[in-house]
Amino acid sequence: MKINSALILCAGLGKRLNPLTIKTPKPLLKLNNITLLERCINLIVKLKIQKIFLNTFHLGHQIFDFIETKKFPIDIQIIEDGKNILDTGGGILNMANHSTYDDLLILNPDTVWTEKFIDEINEMKNFYFSKNLNNTLLVTKKILSFDQNLKGDFDLKNNLLLKNDKKDFIYIGCQILNKNLFRSYKVHNFSISKIWDELLKKNKLNGFQSLNKFYHLTNLETFKKLEDF
Repeated sequence: MKINSALILCAGLGKRLNPLTIKTPKPLLKLNNITLLERCINLIVKLKIQKIFLNTFHLGHQIFDFIETKKFPIDIQIIEDGKNILDTGGGILNMANHSTYDDLLILNPDTVWTEKFIDEINEMKNFYFSKNLNNTLLVTKKILSFDQNLKGDFDLKNNLLLKNDKKDFIYIGCQILNKNLFRSYKVHNFSISKIWDELLKKNKLNGFQSLNKFYHLTNLETFKKLEDF
């Protein structure tokens, strides 16, 4: 089994990176002269996925022009959120509706993606299909986060994600979801955490542990520290 479609969430306003993101969408910010979006697309290409969907809202024309200019060796379709931003859940559903495949790899471009993640994502994909799952989130221990101010999201036990007081694990911006998770939803503004919470209540939110260092563009301070990454 394989993943044939990937989604990249590119519609956010990036307010925590103002003033940089007033005139430049966050996915087009550069670290060592390479945009976050390019790093993300390069990873997907190396994962041998056939098609990318990415959504836009804030300064979307810049992302469109960037994709047109770069001529990446993969089919990329841009899906606009519309008149109003759809947040993560609505954005994923809106893009998923354009995919003919049910199992989707979803990436946040504000994680600094490198080739080091290729093997882990492939292992996560194999875990997902071998267990016949409909969701798996890539998480890492807080101690592996470059930004030590980030709070934990979950605990992880036997590949199940839990909400408790420890929250030793951070979601690092990569997940595999099946479209059936959205069958009771219509496209509107909602966070993907709404679906995560529903799965948590049923003890059915799955996690796969990354052992890589986690670099994330949280704010201006982390951007300045990572500019030459």
